[in-house]
Amino acid sequence: MEEVDVEPVITNIPAASHGKHLGFAWGPGDILLFETLYKLPLCCAFIHEVRKDEDIYSPILRKLFNESHHIFVGLQTIREDLPSKNKKPQFVSISKNYRSVIRACMEELQQVAVSTKDAQVAMQYGNQVSILLAIELIWNLCEVLFIDAAPAGSLLLHLLDWVRLHKADVDEKARDVLQSESPAEHHDYWDVVMSYVLQGRLDEARQMLMKQANLQPAARNIYKLMDTLLSKMPFYNPGGNQTLTEFDVKWRHCNKHLEIICKILVGDEDTLLAHKDLLSTWYHFLVTRLLFCHPTVKPTELHYYAQSCLTMFLDSRSVPEPLDSILLAAFEFDIHQVIKDCSIALNNWWFVAHLTDLLDHCKLLQSHNLHFGSNLREFLLLEYASGLFTHHSLWQLAVDYFDNCPEFGRVYLELQIERVPLDTERKALKVLRICEQRQMSEQVRSICKVMAMRALRNNRLGSALSWSIRAKDAAFATLISERFLQDYCARGTFSDLDLIDNLGPAMLLSDRLTFLGKYREFHKLYGEKRFGEAAKLLLSLMTAKIAPRSFWMTLLTDALPLLEQKEVGRYNVLLRLSFQEEDLELTKVELLRLALARNLAMAIVKEGTVET
Repeated sequence: MEEVDVEPVITNIPAASHGKHLGFAWGPGDILLFETLYKLPLCCAFIHEVRKDEDIYSPILRKLFNESHHIFVGLQTIREDLPSKNKKPQFVSISKNYRSVIRACMEELQQVAVSTKDAQVAMQYGNQVSILLAIELIWNLCEVLFIDAAPAGSLLLHLLDWVRLHKADVDEKARDVLQSESPAEHHDYWDVVMSYVLQGRLDEARQMLMKQANLQPAARNIYKLMDTLLSKMPFYNPGGNQTLTEFDVKWRHCNKHLEIICKILVGDEDTLLAHKDLLSTWYHFLVTRLLFCHPTVKPTELHYYAQSCLTMFLDSRSVPEPLDSILLAAFEFDIHQVIKDCSIALNNWWFVAHLTDLLDHCKLLQSHNLHFGSNLREFLLLEYASGLFTHHSLWQLAVDYFDNCPEFGRVYLELQIERVPLDTERKALKVLRICEQRQMSEQVRSICKVMAMRALRNNRLGSALSWSIRAKDAAFATLISERFLQDYCARGTFSDLDLIDNLGPAMLLSDRLTFLGKYREFHKLYGEKRFGEAAKLLLSLMTAKIAPRSFWMTLLTDALPLLEQKEVGRYNVLLRLSFQEEDLELTKVELLRLALARNLAMAIVKEGTVET
């Protein structure tokens, strides 16, 4: 699930208020604005932000991206070595899951569009609903033709379901008719009956016709015959000696509406075309024509009927819409043309990326590679994921998409992860965790250096040291360690004791960090009155020469109290303290000499005294 970060900080652009002209350059997702030497023209005082993936900023569509991300990740786990017949039901199920997510977002957008009082927002959401409707229509057809790959016979049943799902206005009309006082006399009654028949929903058409039979008792026998006829469709096998044609002639003049139904049932194309207003689209006309004229159509024959239905349905002056071309390419089983046209027509990469990924798993795109190296699936996934990376929280979803692009995914991730703004330490830790899990050592060092420098500028030495250790940056760790020592000299205490006390092996990153850790350890030993161990550690720090020269006087000062302690071998310590005095401040050196002379005398006296 997406971890939502804080909203991006609003950045003021001084040039906009100082009357200067702004230039721009396209970035990976948005644009970069910069100040130019030109003066701002008086005609316009507005800046319009341009985004190529506006949909990722829609709170409702973000649910589409999040939910489809989970489906995508699950699809990648299907084992390649499974037989195709075992994988096919899984692929069909995954395709239905994708469509379910599209439908859920579409319904939510529709609700918001209806409930909002802002006309512009309503129009925006209405446009998004239209786009999702087209996406779901195309995806569903691709599922039928490519993924499920239904054979002749069952193919028509799947196409009928496809049309029924995307032609729901008849159900709305039917509700209005049935809720009226006299359904059989409603002005839309016969439109509903015809629509049911045209969609092959014959049981519902029969139920609706019974309303008319009850209203006209004298014609009840005719309606009963029609009910019988409809009940035997599409396996028409009437009993007795009466043929369908004889039956049609017998009652042709009784009811013009029933006559039309009969013409539809026998596949009269002129009658079908005359009711194209009820069909509304050429592909609905196609499925209806197949149902009543060519019920055993083979997949390879679809393109012929699709093209002729498009020609018959559209006015000679009409130009096919992009959706028409996409659906026609699907009926021609030209998968790559479908993907190409969708890439051009749709306003983001979500649809083509996920559909292509699913089709690729179905082994339907193996023969198509792009001339610049990456296959079509990877190219589209990379484009989609790159768009997600421009969003302040959806970028996290993009990581899994890059992970599943074996050729260029790693390179894209390395480039994109460096562009993620590290607004907070929490976000930096997220980015760092992603990089560490993928052994992206260069990016880990870069992130840690950025955060360490930021913490140092804010005088947060503990955080700065922690980030520099994580980056394994010895030079920066040395710098911060010296700041800790300077603060100690100025204040007499250490900050961030928990961090310094638990450096462990990390203190070996640099000599200065080692000195800092060991010097703090000396203070702990002294505080615990373990003077012998403290003196030994202090002596080792002096002889190792890892202390900064500016800290030598502090070490000598720290040694003085130890000389008063009985358990410390004074003579040994005093010999060690006589190094390089020429560089120390003269006043402090004189004081030290006096203190050392006093302790040397005490040591000589003690050693020369014979205990009795």
